[in-house]
Amino acid sequence: MTMMKYRLNRRAALGLLGGSAAAALVPVPGARVSAQSLEKLSFQTNWRAQAEHGGFYLALANGIYKKYGIDVEIRPGGPQQNPSQLLLGGRVDMTMSTSFEAIRFAQENIPFLAIASIFQKDPQVIISHPDQGNDSLAALKGKPILIGAEARTAFWPFLRAKFGYTDEQIRPYTYNMAPFLADKKLSQQGFLSSEPFAIRKAGVNPVVHLLADNGFDAYNTTINVSRKLMDAKKDLVQRFVTATLEGWDQYMKAGPEAAAANALILKDNPDMDQEKIDYAVKVMNENGIVRSGDAVTLGIGAMTDLRWANFYKTMSDVGVFPAGVDVKKAYSLDFINQGVGKG
Repeated sequence: MTMMKYRLNRRAALGLLGGSAAAALVPVPGARVSAQSLEKLSFQTNWRAQAEHGGFYLALANGIYKKYGIDVEIRPGGPQQNPSQLLLGGRVDMTMSTSFEAIRFAQENIPFLAIASIFQKDPQVIISHPDQGNDSLAALKGKPILIGAEARTAFWPFLRAKFGYTDEQIRPYTYNMAPFLADKKLSQQGFLSSEPFAIRKAGVNPVVHLLADNGFDAYNTTINVSRKLMDAKKDLVQRFVTATLEGWDQYMKAGPEAAAANALILKDNPDMDQEKIDYAVKVMNENGIVRSGDAVTLGIGAMTDLRWANFYKTMSDVGVFPAGVDVKKAYSLDFINQGVGKG
């Protein structure tokens, strides 16, 4: 998985979303909903289909979206796509993103925002070789780390401030793990459910440092939408969010209900395989990526004013965001914290 690009195109924001033209439909529990009565909604993911998108696919495959009166189209991302540009240009109704992107919207006074965060912990990791004395992030101070260009303006300033890292440690990361595998002194960035799997397959049992367990409090896999669609179709947005959270509740249980979702993931991404899906779900559960923190009591997708304020302060203190941004413009709590899938 790649990190979201954060630069925004203000001109694209002029094409604000108008939402679905269909009238809002409130489904009756247990009632059958005809195809003609479904409201259409498109959702753009941030990368190719994978387990990290599993709850969305389960809600689609198992008819949860249809139960809530919505005909959802999931559009997989890829290396040549910028989901936020598609959202700003009105080419998609909602996107998968991060708290970084939502704060950029607020910073540039663009009327788009986050309305849920599926991942309570950002899955970003730093990976090291075993038996090299690199058993903590603090131990990596002064040592070479493979870091991508986008990470230098995202989590790297946090690591630099908290652990005393310097830019002289950075080695270019090109999403090729061969340099890491060839040099035991190197560490590299990665995604909890992705690069460590490939590294283990290559015969190395890596030391994995989850940044979220070391104070990096970003929200990840947020659902982003335009204020125009949110205000005009509030009921539709609520139904999409609730259906999505129900999908994630089922998917993370890794029971038979997940089979149809995984089949769709494999169909949308021929490079994916079941072993990698199983590994991703396992480590997401083990590390509380979806169910931890506020989600334990407030439900999947939870967000709070306090956490948004703390994250903004942390990242503005290290120069990622300017001072004076009204961070409350970056998000809405109207559609979440209702106990869906809590516990």
